[in-house]
Amino acid sequence: MAIRVMLVDDQVLLRTGFRMVLAAQPDMEVVAEAGDGVEALQVVRSTEVDVVLMDVRMPKLDGVEATRRICAEPNPPKVLILTTFDLDEYAFSGLKAGASGFMLKDVPPGELLAAIRSVHSGDAVVAPSTTRRLLDRFAPMLPGTGTEPGHKELERLTEREREVMILVAQGLSNGEIAARLVLSEATVKTHVGRILTKLGLRDRVQVVVLAYETGLVRAGGQT
Repeated sequence: MAIRVMLVDDQVLLRTGFRMVLAAQPDMEVVAEAGDGVEALQVVRSTEVDVVLMDVRMPKLDGVEATRRICAEPNPPKVLILTTFDLDEYAFSGLKAGASGFMLKDVPPGELLAAIRSVHSGDAVVAPSTTRRLLDRFAPMLPGTGTEPGHKELERLTEREREVMILVAQGLSNGEIAARLVLSEATVKTHVGRILTKLGLRDRVQVVVLAYETGLVRAGGQT
């Protein structure tokens, strides 16, 4: 069954471009479009959607608030935030609102398609380079950044789990973490699963957000 994608952007030309790219894929189908957050919320409630490509800056209701409301719906679709990076300093808030990842608007088509497939399958891993670049820019703007790492939520983790969490927050994949800590990928996956369970988090993106908010990892990847 094809991945049902919804495009949310106030620029018709951009939606047209994304639609053309997605239409060429045998495993994807654009089932809906919206020009602002209010319309997006209405469409999601009446259309079966798997993944929403969400712009940030839009009239009526911006992408961050639209994402928060969509993710609060019963059985919500996955949301992939699209940002222009240099202008959308608040895009990071979209992750806190429930988005499963973010990409730059000028991302190569192949990377965008891979991200849609990853998000649809439940994997919130986005390109590590994108993660690091955006977090280095946005993390200082988070109100929680700068607090001591001894946050109550982190006290539930073992030392090894804290190590893994730090590396996840720095944008490393399971394979890269395994190589860094001399572990098997299966073991790393187990640690990540335990981190999510202990901290009540949905996916790796939320791990990144919490690590920066609590000060476990700081801008620039410092710990």
